[in-house]
Amino acid sequence: MSDNLPEVSKEHLPEEPVVRHGMFGASDTGDTSGFGGLVVRRAPRLSTPRPYGGYFDELVDKLESFDGEAIERVVVDRGELTLHVKREKLVEVCRRLRDEPELRFELSLGVSGVHYPHLVGEELHAVYHLCSITHNRRVRVEVSAPDSDPHIPSTVDVYPTHNWHEREAYDFFGIVFDGHPALTRIMMPDDWDGHPQRKDYPLGGIPVEYRGAEIPSPDNRRSYA
Repeated sequence: MSDNLPEVSKEHLPEEPVVRHGMFGASDTGDTSGFGGLVVRRAPRLSTPRPYGGYFDELVDKLESFDGEAIERVVVDRGELTLHVKREKLVEVCRRLRDEPELRFELSLGVSGVHYPHLVGEELHAVYHLCSITHNRRVRVEVSAPDSDPHIPSTVDVYPTHNWHEREAYDFFGIVFDGHPALTRIMMPDDWDGHPQRKDYPLGGIPVEYRGAEIPSPDNRRSYA
């Protein structure tokens, strides 16, 4: 890097909250990334005001005409619509999205699990990616649950392909989908301890083997401090 680059003063850094310092947040080893001075801040949670634009207003109006309390928050970002829905209303909302002629989101593209440890009381999220072939539209539905009560209703009765997707979210994140016909692990062994895609899951313990070499597990690697 050039020695002529100006040094950034702290007064020009963005405001709080600070998520971490450095590229990977490591504090007990030397920083070899070259990004030791990086300051990462968490963006504020979005809630988009009306009008949403395009077909988004029509879609939200239609759902709210059935139940005005089902949708907790609407986010429009980068041309995509996300509906944050109360978990007890999830199955009803999905069924409306699938069956109503004006909506007809008959295709689900999958269920994703997400872990947000900093969102106290709603650390676990399940995200549903739905597509209307009839109207050539897309919508994202998101539901949250706390770590202390990681239960979300299963939507297998509405979208049968969610069977394996919900099993994966259970396996990797520990989300319990109530009403699932057979909620068992799908990738990890049945006796595996924990859910390995959660952000609080410890790193490693298993070395990676290559032909002629072996890379130690993360907790046994050399320190550059």
